[in-house]
Amino acid sequence: MSSAPNKTDAGGAFAALGQSVFTVLWMATILGNTGTFIRDVASSWLVTDLSSAPAAVATIQAAGTLPFFLLAIPAGVLSDIFDRRKLLIGVQILLACVSLTLMTLASLDLLTVEALIGLTFLGGIGAALAAPAWQAVVPELVPREVLKSAVALNSLGINIARAIGPALGGLLLAGFGAAVTYGADVASYVLVISALLWWKRPRGEADLLKENFAGAFRAGLRYARASHELHIVLLRAGVFFGFASAVWALLPLVARNLLGGSAGYYGFLLGAIGLGAIGGAFLLPALRRRLDADGLILFSAVVTALVMAILALRPPEAMAPVALLFLGMAWIVALTTLNGVAQQILPNWVRGRALAIYLTVFNGAMAAGSLGWGVVAEATGIPQTLLIAAAGLLVAGVVMHRVKLPRGEADLVASNHWPEPLQAEPVAHDRGPVLITIEYRIDPARRTAFLHALSHLSRERQKDGAYNWGVTEDSSDPATVLEWFFVESWAEHLRQHKRVSKADADLQAATHAFHEGEQAPVVRHFIALDHHKRH
Repeated sequence: MSSAPNKTDAGGAFAALGQSVFTVLWMATILGNTGTFIRDVASSWLVTDLSSAPAAVATIQAAGTLPFFLLAIPAGVLSDIFDRRKLLIGVQILLACVSLTLMTLASLDLLTVEALIGLTFLGGIGAALAAPAWQAVVPELVPREVLKSAVALNSLGINIARAIGPALGGLLLAGFGAAVTYGADVASYVLVISALLWWKRPRGEADLLKENFAGAFRAGLRYARASHELHIVLLRAGVFFGFASAVWALLPLVARNLLGGSAGYYGFLLGAIGLGAIGGAFLLPALRRRLDADGLILFSAVVTALVMAILALRPPEAMAPVALLFLGMAWIVALTTLNGVAQQILPNWVRGRALAIYLTVFNGAMAAGSLGWGVVAEATGIPQTLLIAAAGLLVAGVVMHRVKLPRGEADLVASNHWPEPLQAEPVAHDRGPVLITIEYRIDPARRTAFLHALSHLSRERQKDGAYNWGVTEDSSDPATVLEWFFVESWAEHLRQHKRVSKADADLQAATHAFHEGEQAPVVRHFIALDHHKRH
């Protein structure tokens, strides 16, 4: 589905820029994210003018991330069943309206803490709806061999925006006021919408098995429940970002109260994080040659904890930006590593939904962490809170290092090796549930090894659509073993045929190797009788 892929150096950090559509959209998102950071720095600083309470400041941070926790999974479903380009255009229009409202309120001097929190939450809703689609669209724009480059460049783009946006936002806010600052964000959305209108996304073939929202939602949850690899990524992300969120939630108060800085200084601090992230993106290939994914996350945890400890000690104004350069470097290493692993372990059919679950955990950890660390800061003070979070992140980093991230080397391209199921007459797509049975002949001496192989295959059945699975033996002939699983409808089973990957095919071949007999294992399909068939 990529747009005329070029031959590129799969190992190069910038290989994905050889794809013209990716490059245009990448540059547009940098401009769009720059505008978003301009808006966010203005809102974060303005709330400190309206209220000095740490909880109010932390609530602004939480308002922007909480919608991801609430809406990312439904948004992921939408990104998998609707045209992602049209979805993104609609969301960008919504976000432009949010910033236009902020600009209007600021020009009329009507901004309040409640208005900032409410509009920040609405902006977070738009971002939550867009994020899975932006991430899921990447494999459409680049060939698989440069996907890592594209993921890294996306993280780099966000941090280029983070380097420019906050500093520019601080300068605009200090020099021209909030209305002009929000107006700059409105202009950035115009550019993003223009780029999306320019992109002519190839039309997919008409799909008679197109999922509806409810069915797609259930299929995504089933996949996530059955995917052990995804569970590990979610655990590692939740723990890391839950502790690391303290520095983001409290940074406006660190700048203002601990370091005595202005709005421009706060923007400068955020810009230092962005610059550090850009440097981290250039260092990442060298770090990958020395550290695996688990080592990179531990490295990020150690560096982030040290930076939080330094900020807690009230460093001189000139030293804090230097420390935050290292925070930016650690942040992009963690983001790129975890997101890259998530992208590698997901098949295309469920990519948007599963990435949405990842984003839910990421933003849920950030939102809960922001609120939690704000409450802790109210009770103990900002320096003490940063030290507590730093110590927790160090301990968690060492403990989680033992929970290894998946390598993501499985071939998840659809194998299409399942034959079409036999039908005595056409079956309505909405009929179900469907019971599929596979009958094996297994030497009792090899049964333990067979069941072990079958357990791996069972997880793939459940990821691809089965909602219940089991294995039984014939009471009169223990060598006859029956594997069975249920799928909610005939259409869902036909989709399951299209979802089975080459990695699944390898697991199936390993399981079938235990089958004895000249014929292949016998597969049967049993469909629940509808009302007319019962009488």
